[in-house]
Amino acid sequence: MMRDDEISTGRAWYTVSILTLAYLFSFIDRQILSLMVGPIQRDLQLSDTQFSLLHGLAFAVFYTFMGIPIARLADARSRRLLMATGVAIWSLATALCGMARSFAQLFLARVAVGVGEAALSPAAYSLLADLFPRERLGRAIGVYSSGVFMGIGLSFVVGGVLVAGLEAAGGLTVPLLGTLKSWQATFLIVGSPGLLVALLILTLREPSRPMVSRDASDTGQRAALLGWLRAHPGVYLAHFAGFAMLTLLFNAILAWAPEYFIRVHGIGRADIGLQLGIITAICGGLGIIAGGLFSDYLATRGDLAAPMRAALFAAILLTPVSLAALLIDNAALARWLFAPLLFLVSFPFGPAASALQLVTPAHIRAQISAVYLFVVNLTGIGFGPTAAALLTDYVYRDPAKLHWSMATITALGSVLAILILTLSLRPYAQLHRKLSAA
Repeated sequence: MMRDDEISTGRAWYTVSILTLAYLFSFIDRQILSLMVGPIQRDLQLSDTQFSLLHGLAFAVFYTFMGIPIARLADARSRRLLMATGVAIWSLATALCGMARSFAQLFLARVAVGVGEAALSPAAYSLLADLFPRERLGRAIGVYSSGVFMGIGLSFVVGGVLVAGLEAAGGLTVPLLGTLKSWQATFLIVGSPGLLVALLILTLREPSRPMVSRDASDTGQRAALLGWLRAHPGVYLAHFAGFAMLTLLFNAILAWAPEYFIRVHGIGRADIGLQLGIITAICGGLGIIAGGLFSDYLATRGDLAAPMRAALFAAILLTPVSLAALLIDNAALARWLFAPLLFLVSFPFGPAASALQLVTPAHIRAQISAVYLFVVNLTGIGFGPTAAALLTDYVYRDPAKLHWSMATITALGSVLAILILTLSLRPYAQLHRKLSAA
């Protein structure tokens, strides 16, 4: 028979596996757009800037603004039911993207995808923090966060294969819906399986919370959140700003990576989808897990700023690697350089999430996570793809110079991230020491 601690550990890692699967599907549905730049621009007559709004702002606006009120529910109500509902909403919204016939309709459907996805991560981070001890939280969140890159990788592979195949077939005829364009059919196909994931989340058990706010009203929760942020502004401002810069460059690269290889290096859509998908899933997934493990390793050696130092380490190495991958003339070498680029760009985001859980009281963890996601996603998802598109359309004025736009955003974002994360180390360690001693 299994001991109680074995049962508890098994249940905890089962929870991680289901939440990772949900996160994987969230990024498939979010990122699938990147492989459909050409077909959507052709059918809806869109510029790079307009397309970037579908990829970034449409998704980010409600994803960010709905995150905090949804997180209040996560801190006071069932996180399991909240996440299951969110998965169902974004899956249906992704399928609805396949029925859009105009820029406005597709924009609104992408907004709905953002509303659903806002329910997942704040509740997931809070749940994992209640299931794992501090010394193992980094690896648990690292594994969960690997769903980002496995999802992006699968979106590249599946998107490239589906779009190329459906383009060759002239679309897909669906009963009641008629003949769908290649990109419309792709949305419908990738959105539907998420409903099964929603059912799997319902099999999870809600762990007990170390401390739940006695005042579950909006006013009481808001007061607790704002009071804590006001008491420790240096820690949270540095954390949010530093990771916002990394998220900015991350989205500028990932949103346009397939199109960069198609435009600049002349690689076919299906080919680059498969190649980038494999690289992203393997190297990005390993990078984010490695970031969590490295953070845990530093913590075992007594480093109270371990998550922030792990992120800083990756940011320093990322700068030269990313610029080389984007500006080199050789297509084969550029593909190879994307492997370390994706490893390093993913490395900080496991530590980013665990850093907040370690210095935040249990009764406002989900809300703090939502504020973090609000800042980094409004900056990164909302502006990252559009910043690169604006530079391409209005500064470089040449679609073939997309890589220069991506490199410009990457250089600015990485340098600012290095400076901010360096300044964060001391105040973060002081707060961590204070809470550990309490």
